[in-house]
Amino acid sequence: MRFILLFSIICFFASCKNQTEQESKKDTTSEENVAVSEDERKSGDSLIFPGEKYFKSLRQVTFGGDNAEAYWSPDGSQLIFQSNYKEWGLDCDQMFIMDADETFENKMPKMVSTGKGRTTCGYFMPDGEHILYSSTHLDHDDCPPVPEKTPGRYVWPLYDSYEIFVADLEGNIVSQLTDTLGYNAEATISPQGDKIVFTSTRTGDLELFTMDIDGSNVKQITDNIGYDGGAFFSPDGSKLVFRAHHLEDEEEINHYQGLLDENLIEPSKMEIFVCNADGSDMRQVTDLGQANWAPFFHPSGEKIIFSSNFESERGFPFHIYMIDIDGTNLTQVTNSETFDSFPMFSPDGKYLVFSSNRYNGGGSDTNVFIAEWQE
Repeated sequence: MRFILLFSIICFFASCKNQTEQESKKDTTSEENVAVSEDERKSGDSLIFPGEKYFKSLRQVTFGGDNAEAYWSPDGSQLIFQSNYKEWGLDCDQMFIMDADETFENKMPKMVSTGKGRTTCGYFMPDGEHILYSSTHLDHDDCPPVPEKTPGRYVWPLYDSYEIFVADLEGNIVSQLTDTLGYNAEATISPQGDKIVFTSTRTGDLELFTMDIDGSNVKQITDNIGYDGGAFFSPDGSKLVFRAHHLEDEEEINHYQGLLDENLIEPSKMEIFVCNADGSDMRQVTDLGQANWAPFFHPSGEKIIFSSNFESERGFPFHIYMIDIDGTNLTQVTNSETFDSFPMFSPDGKYLVFSSNRYNGGGSDTNVFIAEWQE
């Protein structure tokens, strides 16, 4: 979500999202999830939990709603994120940008999507003057319907009206990069500025594809049965890291394909994989069980930071972890008892932005935090 739905926290993740729906993200009993003062939330080390040794300081920058998938501009001065905050008049996710040193309490940041349909997976273009994101607005002005909740089944929708667009920082769409029936989303860009990786159902399965920065030269990267998505390039653009659930059991495959026919997926099982940017030399990095997702490369290119609930007995909480690309040296980064995910290092490696349920007073709000990184 890179799918951000946002995922259902207790069941599992959502992403590029896949969209920002974390209806169940609550932990009203946690002493760590209490509200704190305005001054404490905005700066300093008072928001850092014991054991979060990689954080030199931590600052909260949004204050209400579901705010997620915050990603840096190429120069590290701005962030793009998606939000469904009803106080801003939203019924589902739209795209916003903000200066990295701003906070947004009692005011709305700048919207850069159309305000129509539903959006997901925003990212800055290499010039820093344009953004790309996926949207359903060509299909309908209103928000698309959310799947009916069924006890014991946790799904998120793969809207087949999602197409990938480029817009300027005033919200004017300047080009459409995909025009294919099916889910086209979870797009991110190589630091070299030449390639886009995205997830699509155009082959009848959820696979990774790359295309040139103008939408041409589309190439399929994965071909395993099962979900492949949420991909990011390595700092040098030579590799991809992504989340996946590959299937071999016939019963599981039939169940998965049946959900795809309904434009749905169950995101409760995911592991982290890496491969070369052309899809070669694919390797599984984690084998932890449950939901491992939202991976991003460490500035060194030799480690991966990601979110997981593998230590959780009830599917919750989600912590952020770091691991070497060969699957060794697993280290826990965050230590709240809520939801921490969507980590992304700033281009200079000095800061980490992520989304969290911490300090929301025991409610379901997901907010954006920026940590000053230290190792």
